[in-house]
Amino acid sequence: MRVSGSERLGRGGLLLVMLTGMAAVCGCSKQEVPKVAVSAPGPQMKAAPPTPIAEKKAELGGTTWDPGWDQIVEQALPAEMLSGAVPRDVRRFCPRFSAMPEGDKRAFWAYFFQALAGAEAGLDPKTRVRHTEAAVAVKDGVTGRPVRSEGLLQLTYEDQERYGCDFDWERDRRLPANDPAKTILTPKNNLECGVKILTKQIIEALKPLFSSSSYWSTLRPGTASYRVFAKQMTNPPEACRAGEGTPDGRPGRRTRAAASVHGQ
Repeated sequence: MRVSGSERLGRGGLLLVMLTGMAAVCGCSKQEVPKVAVSAPGPQMKAAPPTPIAEKKAELGGTTWDPGWDQIVEQALPAEMLSGAVPRDVRRFCPRFSAMPEGDKRAFWAYFFQALAGAEAGLDPKTRVRHTEAAVAVKDGVTGRPVRSEGLLQLTYEDQERYGCDFDWERDRRLPANDPAKTILTPKNNLECGVKILTKQIIEALKPLFSSSSYWSTLRPGTASYRVFAKQMTNPPEACRAGEGTPDGRPGRRTRAAASVHGQ
């Protein structure tokens, strides 16, 4: 049968529409699936054991160490604090530090700062102390007032400028003295500042971990406050003390290193 030109055109148009539709379907099926960003794995972290004061306060129902503060410390640690750049006297309380995996090193530093906060502030983040000794009874360069040591690690507003700590005196001056919302009393800010101070001391300034010129008197051997700190360092992570403390190689509650410094 003979097909007219108009019929051929009509059929051709229908075929073109069908082919165009199929192409559109095929095109849709080939669209790329949106890529989902995969974040890099975070640092390996472990919970630190409790210090003696933390255990005692937990028994008595008082203010004690928050396990979440371990993570704050461990996340704030720069790579140098997990490396061979750490002074050798770290072995006083962690004999195996250099041989430990990164996660255990982070746990040690979390325990270290827990012990430091125990000796400095009794683990109470709202602790504020005004010193009267002539050597430290000076004016704070930021506040213009007599220096007060505040928070878990007993820091000052001057540390905001010296070490780049996240303290805001202009904001805090409008709040009550013991308000936990103050930036210097916030555990995260206080602990992160402490990590910066210690890093500057032992990594940048190449000083020992325990020194007569340490920022904290609790880290100055031979002082009463150092002995308070040393008593809090008797239950470090097990990885620190593997092979120490007992004749058969099992770790004891106290490392020989920690026990030896109590009399200093």
